[in-house]
Amino acid sequence: MTHDRLKAGRLKAGLTQQQAAAALGVSQSYLSQLEMGQRPVTAELARAATALYRLPATALPMPEPPTEGHVADAGQLARQLSGLGYPAFSHLRPRKANPAAVVLEALLQNDLETRLAEALPWVLLTYSDLDWAWLVRHGKLHDVQNRLGFLVAIAKGLAADRPEFAAAFNQLSTIEQRLEHARLAREDTLCRESMPAAERCWLKTHRSALARHWNLLTGLTADQLSYARG
Repeated sequence: MTHDRLKAGRLKAGLTQQQAAAALGVSQSYLSQLEMGQRPVTAELARAATALYRLPATALPMPEPPTEGHVADAGQLARQLSGLGYPAFSHLRPRKANPAAVVLEALLQNDLETRLAEALPWVLLTYSDLDWAWLVRHGKLHDVQNRLGFLVAIAKGLAADRPEFAAAFNQLSTIEQRLEHARLAREDTLCRESMPAAERCWLKTHRSALARHWNLLTGLTADQLSYARG
């Protein structure tokens, strides 16, 4: 969280520095230094401020990006999606996390449960103001920009012709073009590396035009998503 966002959040919450400092367990002078950028905002304080000021999940601190070979806990990812408000996981105990971090961790999995992969376009559509620079940069570093580009294109399709998502459509269109320039020629899957050879062969012929464009072996399409009909 940046110092200016910390201050803007406090002002939006209608709290004085003294009130906010008391609630956050720090001195007023320390909070003043944080808001002026004279001290770094720690992850712990950013989480506390996000909750106190009722800021969106995009304000949550970004964790260190996962390393190669990292295997995410499917249950934890599901709880993080619940924390972001994903309807299908509303019955789970939510865990707060930054949406950009959740998407990246999911995309880096060799084998991701279908129910989790299907949630990702919803995240990109709902949090279209997430930290795209961070997500695209780390996506490229890990060579998963095709996976991300495909999901962005699906999310953009869901936003089309829906006035309430006009801003999201414009943002997703911009990101799609940025990823288009970085599109990889090599074939990949949508986080299903253990896919049997027979299924790979079938998808190579029967996948959607969008999946073919992004060089992905996946059968995922927008009309399969329950929230697409909402």
